Amino acid sequence: MVDWAQMRDCWFEVDRVPDLLERVERDDDADAWKELGWRLVLEHDLVSPASFAALPRLVHLAPRSAEARGLAGEILERAAGHHGCDDLLADCAGAIAEFRKVLERHLRSWPADYLVSFRALLSVEEEYHWAAVLGDFKDDFYPLACPHCGVEVTIAIGDYGRYSAIRNWDLGDVERRDLRPVAAEELTGTGRWMHGTAARDGQEALADGIAYLFGNAECPGCASVFNVADEYTSANRPVMQ
Repeated sequence: MVDWAQMRDCWFEVDRVPDLLERVERDDDADAWKELGWRLVLEHDLVSPASFAALPRLVHLAPRSAEARGLAGEILERAAGHHGCDDLLADCAGAIAEFRKVLERHLRSWPADYLVSFRALLSVEEEYHWAAVLGDFKDDFYPLACPHCGVEVTIAIGDYGRYSAIRNWDLGDVERRDLRPVAAEELTGTGRWMHGTAARDGQEALADGIAYLFGNAECPGCASVFNVADEYTSANRPVMQ
């Protein structure tokens, strides 16, 4: 049984979250969902004890609620942060395992909220850096440093092109080099799982973008070739305590 009197939310209050949960469970209240979202997740990766205390109830709603799936995913996306709630997170292990099953079933149905649910599943699988940034590959940018010369490289994957470049704030992306996608059969590990899931579910644009994300890029500065996903992961994956 949750002692809500001890579960402050992101606004350091203890009385609103349980009331809001009851409202969304009873009426699927849009205003309650909106307030619940900013009480459980704030910008700058801030979550609170109430966020993890609410997670099992959100997972219970997740099979029938896009709002619950999205909010539960946002909370888990921040699970690697310095939230001071490790004991509460550990208590959510059963709910997280159930959330994985819910998401896997949901993704196979070709839902309208596919990308949101896919990112939530990435959070469940502790791929936090991809959950935080993966887009629909219409207008995606991944900044990183060349591992050989250190120059800042912009990786672009979108409708406007798929390239590495030097970003010039006056001229735009200059010195463009075409990205080199990886073949599906050459993918391994996380990339193989991400691509295979998207391809299985008929998400062709997502699968194609992932092939570029896990492919190779040429540095416009020194002409060396490096793996995009490896460098982005090295720079952005949280170090688990």
